[in-house]
Amino acid sequence: MKDKKRKVEVVVISDVHLGTYGSKARQLHRYLKSIRPKILVINGDLIDIWRFSKNYWPKAHMQVVKRLFGLMADGTRVYYVTGNHDEMMRKFVGLKFGTCEIVNKVVLELKGQKAWFFHGDVFDVTMQHSKWLAQLGAVGYGMLIVLNRCVNFCSELMGRGKISLSKAIKDRVSSALKKKSEFEQTAADLAISKGYAYVICGHIHQPLIKEMANEHGKVCYLNSGDWVENMTALEYHKGDWSIYRHEDAEEADDEHEEPDLSTFDNQELFRQLMQEVRG
Repeated sequence: MKDKKRKVEVVVISDVHLGTYGSKARQLHRYLKSIRPKILVINGDLIDIWRFSKNYWPKAHMQVVKRLFGLMADGTRVYYVTGNHDEMMRKFVGLKFGTCEIVNKVVLELKGQKAWFFHGDVFDVTMQHSKWLAQLGAVGYGMLIVLNRCVNFCSELMGRGKISLSKAIKDRVSSALKKKSEFEQTAADLAISKGYAYVICGHIHQPLIKEMANEHGKVCYLNSGDWVENMTALEYHKGDWSIYRHEDAEEADDEHEEPDLSTFDNQELFRQLMQEVRG
């Protein structure tokens, strides 16, 4: 049987925020099923430990985790780059299991050019000095995402398209635009000083590929976006980078979906675990 999966040399995803209501895990699962990457870089915030609740873990979120393990089993090299929302994983930096390694950063050589991957929260002043404020902002962002669902439901009933409240706010607030620009320039300046050809970040949920320069040189800055609003990934193949954008129009029910774990109590989850072990 012919393999219909797209072959890609490097895929970068970030800011999936599994365990939250805003995570587009179902769409990500569909994307991961469609590709066969040689290298997958998870560039931070795969699981949102800040807002994680044991009472909310839908089937699609588990399917993403299983698919990641499936890619590893198929030989994909996986780098789990830690982010601020999954910062607990930083305790395990250096740990390797199978073809996966947990890191704070990674440098890959692509056709003789070095690409530097890291999440980017190290540039966030709020994270450095007022972590509680950043966490409070994350909660507010999560509430806005939930509210956005209600707004879009009403909007579609009236025959209008979907909108993103958080994106609209960020696109109109000058301080947010300034922060984004400073983030990009800081990442670029540091990469130029280290002699890298590419610098790849996440964190700010803004998918982008652009060349940036200063008096010392130039670098290609890339951001993988997120799987909360933009549903984007970076792909590197045959010497070129591109942004993959998932379209809602591609959505359809999976033929073989896992049971919805968010509806089960602990006893039912334990029974399922026992069945898997015995099977």
